[in-house]
Amino acid sequence: MTQAEKEQENGKEKEKERDKEKEREQRGVKRPIAPPTIPEPLQEQIQSNFVIVIHPGSRTLRVGRATDNLPLTVPHVIARRHKQSGQPRYEDARLLRDGLNKPESNEQRQNGLKMVDQAIWSKKMSNGVRRTPVSAEQARAYNCQIRPAVLDGSSRVKWTNTAHHPPHLIGDEALYVKPTDCYNIHWPIVRGQLNVHAGPGGSLTAVLADLETIWSHVIQKNLEIPLKDLKYYRCILLVPDIYNRQHAKELVSMLLLNMGFSAIIVHQESVCATFGSGLSSACVVDVGDQKTSLCCVEDGVSHRNSRLSLAYGGADVTRILFWLLQRAGFPYRDCQLSNRLDCQLLQHIKETLCHLDQVRLGDEKLQAPMGLFYPSTFGIVGQKMTSLQYRSQGDAEDPHDELYLLATHSKQDQSSKSASERKAVSRPGGALDGDMSGQGGIAELSELPRGSGGSGAMQGETDIGPAQGECLMGVGEAEEPLSRKTAIINQFEGKALGLDKAILHSIDCCASDETKRKMYSSILVVGGGLMFHGAQEFLLHRIINKMPPSFRRLVDNVEVITRPKDMDPRLISWKGGAVLACLDTTQEMWIHQREWQRFGVRMLRERAAFVW
Repeated sequence: MTQAEKEQENGKEKEKERDKEKEREQRGVKRPIAPPTIPEPLQEQIQSNFVIVIHPGSRTLRVGRATDNLPLTVPHVIARRHKQSGQPRYEDARLLRDGLNKPESNEQRQNGLKMVDQAIWSKKMSNGVRRTPVSAEQARAYNCQIRPAVLDGSSRVKWTNTAHHPPHLIGDEALYVKPTDCYNIHWPIVRGQLNVHAGPGGSLTAVLADLETIWSHVIQKNLEIPLKDLKYYRCILLVPDIYNRQHAKELVSMLLLNMGFSAIIVHQESVCATFGSGLSSACVVDVGDQKTSLCCVEDGVSHRNSRLSLAYGGADVTRILFWLLQRAGFPYRDCQLSNRLDCQLLQHIKETLCHLDQVRLGDEKLQAPMGLFYPSTFGIVGQKMTSLQYRSQGDAEDPHDELYLLATHSKQDQSSKSASERKAVSRPGGALDGDMSGQGGIAELSELPRGSGGSGAMQGETDIGPAQGECLMGVGEAEEPLSRKTAIINQFEGKALGLDKAILHSIDCCASDETKRKMYSSILVVGGGLMFHGAQEFLLHRIINKMPPSFRRLVDNVEVITRPKDMDPRLISWKGGAVLACLDTTQEMWIHQREWQRFGVRMLRERAAFVW
């Protein structure tokens, strides 16, 4: 048979196959439809100068190209002009917060200050001598004799010019809007989360609109990138370790669909901090302006059980410093925490103490930052002070989420689980032994505070062991195990852990002793809330004294790192996001705009480098 005949024969066979296919379709027999799959990301060369890294904070926004040495730092605030004349002014609080004016607040503040004074006195100075406390009454008697300096005309505040009635003002321009001008002041992020509240501009839609306006303004004006060109750019967004899934989804939609970025990567602040500092493993302590977050990171993976978020930070230190200055006879008698410019002044005093040359102070500059270790000094009563990582509540757009996986366990797993729960309920006080993994919205049992059988660091008022768990509802009471677990979680989250105890708790939640040893050897402190002289040495002293004795023998060297590579600790997480943009391993993490339009939040579960 010649070659031409072979080709002719093959053509006839293919034609017969097509005819058979048509016959099957006519009879109603069709090919099975394959389920839609998420396409693999395109392997293309990414130019880092076309990647923008965004690190939104409660007080400061940091944004820049991945190739920039330093990011732009802008106050994360917006002033919006009133739509109607005569509209009442509204301004989000800067240093004030709920829980400060309770009847117990002052007593709690005084008790916390006594513990601070005792800690200062008990620690010897560098010359081996104990510090002699300075009487607050003596300082007040001296300072009351000082007359406040009167500023000349050139030193007065330069208010933002609003004569042209701009619809909004961003950053420093918003901070210096005249109080009499018709503008509302909004801080869209508070304590690491979107500032959703019941007041004006507090809806989720309004907060997202504020963020979009601020970020678009900074990109267009400061980075000099036209918004119409964002389709050529990619974005890396840093989110808190304990994140709100609904808010994160809305932010991704805003960046991809509203602002028009071509692709995005979402990553956690703690992991990016390790990238920026060049560490493979670390217990990351991020002390920000309004919250402090802790997480143990190992080889680029954030340990879920070790995540903690404490509802205090540098702003609370500023507020306690103001209270101490008032007690010492601060000459500026009219200083108010509700005044935006006074808050700026107090922040500047805390950072530099340059305005206090003629004011006699005692231990105030030591007592204020010590509030991070004794948070009762802040006088906050009746507020949720500690947050854990919760399981997903489910999302209608993502039916195959974590709840789906939990609900589709094999029958064998379900039967063994129910058997273990029956055994736990049958034991007196044994409800704590039950499995919580199937309860949506409730923290995992391993995320609860370790009892007295764990490390010795959690003893005292913040220790919630089995005995206390039984005392919540009484041993042997016929209550649901979930109710008891929820009560224990609520009790733990109502406590304010000091910074040193929170670090010990976070490390103690790691799975293995080897991981714990790594974390003790590398405690990385980032953020701007702990940039006080001697803070590194003091934190190291507290950790060594309170860590479990068993680990003192295993850990060769406990190290607290505050300035890796002599970098500004406030910029380390952003720098880590810039490093992330340059890694080859990030190719598979990009979520493209078309993919997000088609698959939505499912893309975060498939592509995020952390468990969504």
